[in-house]
Amino acid sequence: MTSPRATRVAVQLCPGGTPSYAAWRQAVLDAEAMGADVVFGYDHFHKPFVENQDGVPRLLPEQHDVNHFEGWTALATWGELTTRVEIGLLVSGIGYRNPDLLADMARTVDHISGGRLILGLGSGWYEKDYTSYGYAYPTAGDRLRLFVDGLARIENRLARLIPPPLREIPILIGGPGLDNALPLVAGFADIWHTVEPIDEFRRRDEQLKWYAEAAQRDDAAIERAVPWTGPNEADLYRKEGVTLFTAEIRPTEKGYDLSTLGEMIAWRDGVPLRS
Repeated sequence: MTSPRATRVAVQLCPGGTPSYAAWRQAVLDAEAMGADVVFGYDHFHKPFVENQDGVPRLLPEQHDVNHFEGWTALATWGELTTRVEIGLLVSGIGYRNPDLLADMARTVDHISGGRLILGLGSGWYEKDYTSYGYAYPTAGDRLRLFVDGLARIENRLARLIPPPLREIPILIGGPGLDNALPLVAGFADIWHTVEPIDEFRRRDEQLKWYAEAAQRDDAAIERAVPWTGPNEADLYRKEGVTLFTAEIRPTEKGYDLSTLGEMIAWRDGVPLRS
């Protein structure tokens, strides 16, 4: 039987539009000092300008270029900067990341951080990330096929690396464009990050249980994760088994406002372990 999970809170510190690398760096340190459990970045080469519709990002007509920094190189520095929090990107796009090299990068950051990396993976959805850096932008179907192949290659490469990771690196699967990927979550993921409203979450969670049984995995071994939308909504998701909540923090001209993280920590610390 899987041990009860503690409720955890995370922040995704987006670099797009940050006033400086120093501001982004300081936000990572501040989030750890405040008591965050996980600090995420993202794997975009440009800031996506979006509006959320039912939890799904929709691109705005204008996609400006603003201050920005690359995620994986920064993530390696976070491994040295921090001492306690888990770190990762939410999520790495397989379409522009060679899976074998990505596995090696993940293993290396895992060592740098002393075994605190979460490997977030998705199919990659933002067209500008591809085309502006010279990558072909595949169809949704082709991106999903690349994702299936990439997951297998990452699993194989992680098993062959010398030295191996310091721990079995948790695989987080999530992001837009994965509506048909629950079998992959069931087969590969340690964390499932999803964005559905609560009723849709319940439906898909039942599907995940079925797929996990088919894959001969204990679905309780897959942590459920959703965006933070406030304590009342979080209470509903927690009753359905969600234990990881992530707030997206976008920078302003003055840096990063982590007041939402303070609210999350206060909520988390009043929540007992699941029975």
